[in-house]
Amino acid sequence: MATWIARYYCPTGHMTFSLLPDCFAAKLPGSLAEVERVVAEAEGPGTQEAIAVRARPEVEPDSAMRWTQRRVRAVHASLRAVIGLLPVLLAGCQPTVLSIRAELGVECVLPVLREKAGPHLSALPPPLGFGPRSERRWPRQSAVQQHSGRSPPA
Repeated sequence: MATWIARYYCPTGHMTFSLLPDCFAAKLPGSLAEVERVVAEAEGPGTQEAIAVRARPEVEPDSAMRWTQRRVRAVHASLRAVIGLLPVLLAGCQPTVLSIRAELGVECVLPVLREKAGPHLSALPPPLGFGPRSERRWPRQSAVQQHSGRSPPA
């Protein structure tokens, strides 16, 4: 699903901004529900590779794994932040979609959390909030060279 999001220029602040509809994930293509569905499948039973290939059958398995892992890492970082911001609502929850779904009793948790954490969206990491991405645990060895992955078949 591709959607054009209008960007506006603020001459006073010398910056651009956009108005992202509530249903879309920040800094990831697609909706919050689509991202949540992939993460919930990855948290459930089954191998990560099988889940990744089922979610992205049009690409190589390694690419599908990286695509899935990026979403899982981003959503888990957002959930850790929300648990810290809303301790009364999410006391005792693990930072997983399945745990928070069970606690809140809803089928789609990310749109509900975006609504509940409304005043804090500028500080929350994407895809839930609009703040900066969480920092990497380990610094990059080389910011220029991309890892080549597996060699193509001969």
